[in-house]
Amino acid sequence: QVQLVESGGGLVQAGGSLRLSCAASGRVFSPFAMGWFRQAPGKEREFVARITWSVGSTDYADSVKGRFTISRDNAKNTLYLQMNSLKPEDTAVYYCAAGGPRVIATRSPGAYDYWGQGTQVTVSS
Repeated sequence: QVQLVESGGGLVQAGGSLRLSCAASGRVFSPFAMGWFRQAPGKEREFVARITWSVGSTDYADSVKGRFTISRDNAKNTLYLQMNSLKPEDTAVYYCAAGGPRVIATRSPGAYDYWGQGTQVTVSS
């Protein structure tokens, strides 16, 4: 079983920055890709960014492109999300997830196999 634990969330003013981390543990961890999703109150969970674990190729939602950067440290089994120029509409619970090759073809949360518990990000105006 794989466990994913997010950290780094908090309260920040608009224009500020936060760095989220997602530490993976459990059985031998070698996902095809990992991603970040977010869910605001009353809204569906939405794709934020994805990175392939071996090659490091990335994909971003248009709403965060140019402001957020996804990265990973394979040796530490840790995923990151650097968030800059934060906006109030970025307020949400942020989740990391891991999945197999099918996540390349879709941004759907259903394509991912493992999920963290989430970390709250609140951006004040």
